[in-house]
Amino acid sequence: MDINPATGWLKGVTSIESPNRDERPQGAEIDLLVIHAISLPPKEYGGGHVAALFTNTLDPSCHPCFEEVADLKVSAHAFICRDGGLVQFVPFLQRAWHAGISCFGGREQCNDFSIGVELEGHDDEPFESVQYLRLAELTRVLMDAYPGITRDCIVGHSEIAPGRKTDPGPYFDWQYFRSLLTVVSNEGGL
Repeated sequence: MDINPATGWLKGVTSIESPNRDERPQGAEIDLLVIHAISLPPKEYGGGHVAALFTNTLDPSCHPCFEEVADLKVSAHAFICRDGGLVQFVPFLQRAWHAGISCFGGREQCNDFSIGVELEGHDDEPFESVQYLRLAELTRVLMDAYPGITRDCIVGHSEIAPGRKTDPGPYFDWQYFRSLLTVVSNEGGL
């Protein structure tokens, strides 16, 4: 896995362009990785509903819970499916609309300087091992491309929006994920 430095798109990965993005402020350094969790409907996986949400094509009549979110203009840079599949929605050089009202290290507007990765999942269910492997692989590539992202600058959505967001939730195994980063770092990939 590699990033095209001129475009900010991953090479050899499925891409679906989200309109829910814009340019980062001039001079903004990418130095934060935010991990999220999403499933639509909640606790149901597959079906393409997350992609539809990120591309403003979610049909609110397909499920009662879609009525609440269909008009939201949100996205993430990348989405990791339950089977480890990876889809990129926004080039890393641009600002994806994933963090909302947020603060990290005394800086507000985390979308300005962060990359958002969504895991297909729910706060109160474990994630799949293959998702952790894919996330670790992607994280190492991002850390290499954007040196401002260090181990201390990898957080959950709940950490930058406490009281408002809870993802990736208590079932996200931070210790396991961080151990995989070391393995990826030492082996140069997965």
